Amino acid sequence: MIPDTKQMDKAALLARVVDQVRHLKRRASEAAQLTPAVPPEADVVSVEFCCTGDTDDDDRRLYMKVSVSCDDRPDLVAGLIQALHGLRLRTVRAEVTSLGGRVQHVFTLCKEEEEGGSAGRAGLISLKEAVRLALAKVASPELVCGGSSGSGSPLQLQSKRQRILESHYSIMSI
Repeated sequence: MIPDTKQMDKAALLARVVDQVRHLKRRASEAAQLTPAVPPEADVVSVEFCCTGDTDDDDRRLYMKVSVSCDDRPDLVAGLIQALHGLRLRTVRAEVTSLGGRVQHVFTLCKEEEEGGSAGRAGLISLKEAVRLALAKVASPELVCGGSSGSGSPLQLQSKRQRILESHYSIMSI
C-alpha cells in the first residue's frame, strides 16, 4: 500500500497510512455522490416541499421535490407530463434513473402562488395530496393505493401480482 516502508519510522508510517485512508475515503464519497440511485423494487410516490420563496414578494413561488418509482412503459413520461400540466406545475429540474425495467423519476416542481390562493397550510396539504394521487394514478393505474393519504410518508402502492426477484434463475433438482 505504501512504498518504502522499510526506511520509515513507526510514527511517519502511521501518519502516511492515515493520510492514505483519508484520501481513499474522500474518493469513495465522491464516487458515491456521482452514482445515481437504483430505482426501488416497490412502486413509490413521494412528495416533499423543498423551500418557499420570499414571503414579502408579490411573486411567491413554492418548490417541491416529487419522486415516482414504477415499472417502465412507453407512455409513462407522457402521462407524468400530462398530470403535472393538469395541476399547473412547472418542472424546474428532472432526473431519470432506469435499471432492469424499473424507472425512478425525480422532479423539482414550481408553483406560483396567486394572491388569495392556497397559501394556507390546508392548501399546501391538499396540493401535496393532489400531486401524490395524480402521479400515483399515472405510475400504476392498475394498482390499489395502500398508503395513508394524510401522512408525510411516501405512498406505497400494493400490487395485486407477486413480484419475483431474480426470476431469471431457476432451481432444478434431479
